[in-house]
Amino acid sequence: MRLSFRSLIAVLTCAGALMLIVPASAAVFYPRSYTLDNGLQLIVVPNHLAPAVTQMVWYKVGATDEISGKTGLAHYLEHLMFRGTAKVGPGEFSKAVAAQGGNENAFTSYDYTAYFETVAVDRLPLVMQLEADRMQNLRIIPETAVPELKVVMNERHQRTDNNPESRFEEMFRRNLLPGSPYGRLVIGIKPQIEKLTAQDAAAFYRAHYAPNNAVVIISGDVDPDQVYAEAKTIYGAVPQRAIAPRPPIPAAPMPLKTEVTMIDPGVEQAQLEMDSVVASYATQKKAEAYAYEVLAEALDGGEIGPLYRDLVKTQAVASGIETNYDPDARGDTIFVIAATPRPGKDIKLLDQALKNELKQLAKTGLDDKAVQNAKLRLTRAAIFARDSLATPGYAFGMALTTGHTVEDVENWPERITAVTTADVNAALRALVADPHHAVGMLLPDPHATQAARDAARPVISHDMGIR
Repeated sequence: MRLSFRSLIAVLTCAGALMLIVPASAAVFYPRSYTLDNGLQLIVVPNHLAPAVTQMVWYKVGATDEISGKTGLAHYLEHLMFRGTAKVGPGEFSKAVAAQGGNENAFTSYDYTAYFETVAVDRLPLVMQLEADRMQNLRIIPETAVPELKVVMNERHQRTDNNPESRFEEMFRRNLLPGSPYGRLVIGIKPQIEKLTAQDAAAFYRAHYAPNNAVVIISGDVDPDQVYAEAKTIYGAVPQRAIAPRPPIPAAPMPLKTEVTMIDPGVEQAQLEMDSVVASYATQKKAEAYAYEVLAEALDGGEIGPLYRDLVKTQAVASGIETNYDPDARGDTIFVIAATPRPGKDIKLLDQALKNELKQLAKTGLDDKAVQNAKLRLTRAAIFARDSLATPGYAFGMALTTGHTVEDVENWPERITAVTTADVNAALRALVADPHHAVGMLLPDPHATQAARDAARPVISHDMGIR
């Protein structure tokens, strides 16, 4: 699942740390931004807490950019980026980073693909050279591409086909957003993955991987001017290439059904999910995405949130509840409310109680105190995002690959502060009235044998070959 900036900064914050005062005009990371002659955008965030540095290279391409009938291609190419160039053999990239005491990895999402390394500061030029090399010189040949496709298929099998929650997510997304690129899993559709070729990956690489389609974010114990000088020498030598235009994201269609139920013998605990298609940063008409962020925080305020208070404590129909909203998307996005029924309680009872609770909240509105507390938690948490080497990379990467700016990230606390209680309640009413919604129920099979249950549950392999 994609991480919103709200989710990202929340994981860095402990409850005891929320006693700081945040100025109304607080920025977040205080970055230095540069653009090289070849179009590569460079963001440098000094962080002198430790003699280390994290480099993240983001490409403005993901699952939404794939060719019709070739889903999973963006993720397949991510794997192939570790299969070597003329200078660096298959698997040698990871070995080179590990030999310096560093770590690296990569991930693919709907609108972006990212690669990252954390190393000692004096090793930064090395990882720059490694990334610049595969930015232009990747070798995609059948001898390495065919075995890597088997690794990708194994990942699909282990993480999706062999996992009841992922099977449910795949079915539920397809129902909620039929025909939309956001309506399928990033890993792709199994029969289409199986047919991908080295030629498909090479064409996708040439169409999207270039410095003028990349953002490099470097965070750590560095001097920005020195990093810029090194980047000009290393990344600046990579030639610019013509880039395929990004396909527009179509308007979200109506869901096929407003209620989807999946009974699976691999499920031990029933799960309820209520998804609504709402505006993102890219599709908001005014500033409703920021209102949805505050709403998500207000509803999901831990034990003090209204959903937890009423459904878990008072009515005792749920054992847990949470919200998730990711505004960093090129199209409309999803507002998620997920809940687990209390043991012995029927999931239909929880479903109705949640709907009733949301309708009542929309009618009465959240009060000023709940909204102000939610805003305060969000803006104060942004302070602690500065302590992480990785968080600036995620925040700027997600923003700059989905059409937004450095200023959008830095002004985030101000924009959250500007949200009013009326804005939040308008978002809540829109959420409750939204016709683009569906409820999903994932249920255990009460008639399944123990053998069937064991066969349907995830089997975790420690030798999957998965990045």
